[in-house]
Amino acid sequence: MVHSIVATIRVKAGEEAAVETIARKLVAAVNANEPGCMLYTLNKGNPDNDPLTYAFIERYQDEDAVKAHRATDHNRSLGKALGPQLDGAPTILRMKELA
Repeated sequence: MVHSIVATIRVKAGEEAAVETIARKLVAAVNANEPGCMLYTLNKGNPDNDPLTYAFIERYQDEDAVKAHRATDHNRSLGKALGPQLDGAPTILRMKELA
């Protein structure tokens, strides 16, 4: 069953460039090294066009691919590198595709 995730982060003012640099490295690493990941993108903004809000939109073949993603060195190291620039904890929406 396909799994979709939307991970929304809000960054501290002035940290946008640093976040975008780290996040682009993460997106490139995921797309190059995770065959079970069908989609992994970085997006900016939200319905209110908040310039400090970003969302990773992710789509995985199955739960094993999600687990494999979480266990990768690039996810752990680059995710940790994002931490100091974040304004609070990420909001994670996990979904299973029905149709």
